[in-house]
Amino acid sequence: MARNDDLHIAPLRGDGVTYGTLTWIWSVVVDGQVYVRASTGTDSRWYQAALKQKAGRVTTADMPRAVTFGPVTSEVQPRIDSAYRAKYADRPYLAPMIGERARAATLRVLPSEVDA
Repeated sequence: MARNDDLHIAPLRGDGVTYGTLTWIWSVVVDGQVYVRASTGTDSRWYQAALKQKAGRVTTADMPRAVTFGPVTSEVQPRIDSAYRAKYADRPYLAPMIGERARAATLRVLPSEVDA
């Protein structure tokens, strides 16, 4: 999941059952954990849904997986920044992804027991 650049995320909608629209995002791995950030910050619709519902699915390489979304500690944020720098060094949108706005909208992605 984490090595691919084609990660799409779909948090559950307000009904807690229906998946939202898949949104392409960047993901990184730090200490074996997958992290994602909303480039537009905490006002991002997918981020708000993930924060509220705490569940959804991700799709990579055309393989959907049910996931849960968890909080991120401030201690790991510098390592997440470093992972973004390493993985996306040549991308024009790197600066916003390691900026304060996106950093505030960071979530940990964990496997779920529910089928996607």
